[in-house]
Amino acid sequence: MLYSVFIALLLTINAWAAPPAQAAIQTLPKVDTRKVLLVFGDSLSAGYGVPTGQSYPDDLQRKLDAQGYGWRVVNLGISGDTTAGGLARVNTGVAVKPALVLLELGGNDGLRGLPLAMTRENLDQMIAAFVRVGARVVLAGMTLPPNYGPDYIRGFETVYSGLAAKYKLPLIPFLLQDIATRDMRYFQRDGIHPTAEGALIVSDTVLRALKPMLGGANKN
Repeated sequence: MLYSVFIALLLTINAWAAPPAQAAIQTLPKVDTRKVLLVFGDSLSAGYGVPTGQSYPDDLQRKLDAQGYGWRVVNLGISGDTTAGGLARVNTGVAVKPALVLLELGGNDGLRGLPLAMTRENLDQMIAAFVRVGARVVLAGMTLPPNYGPDYIRGFETVYSGLAAKYKLPLIPFLLQDIATRDMRYFQRDGIHPTAEGALIVSDTVLRALKPMLGGANKN
């Protein structure tokens, strides 16, 4: 008798503890099937000095969405990164399986006066790594302040144009070309990094270069 009562009590407790059948049904997360556009760069891409969400890659994503392009922007910009740093982490970029890469590195090499041959070789190896996995690469070029001297500046700029010619890549000769006004109004006080307003313009510069490779937009 006592055994029967004990079993009945256990069954009652289990009935109270068991969740409703519908609670066991979980909604699986939606898989993002959009192609990946990787921005692989330094502080310019990371959004140094601007509020979170106001870097040019952030604005690029908003513009792609608004215009109906099915692309997901993955921003792997790291402030202070050189081409050597980029090469050391290139496998991280490859791992996101990008279909398209905006390669924006080298500015910190130039500002530090690093050997141009080293900058060229590092960029070359990064381009080759992305091309090997089937990604298309757009190269974002850079220039330097006049005090670096005409010879070094010319050689620095040639690094980008030379690699673009070698790999037949689309080239943005100077990523910040559309904000380089006389009054520097679109730059932060350091004269290097765009303001949030400047980042909006830079994203337009980038989008113009990318559009031929984005495919058709969904107009629905």
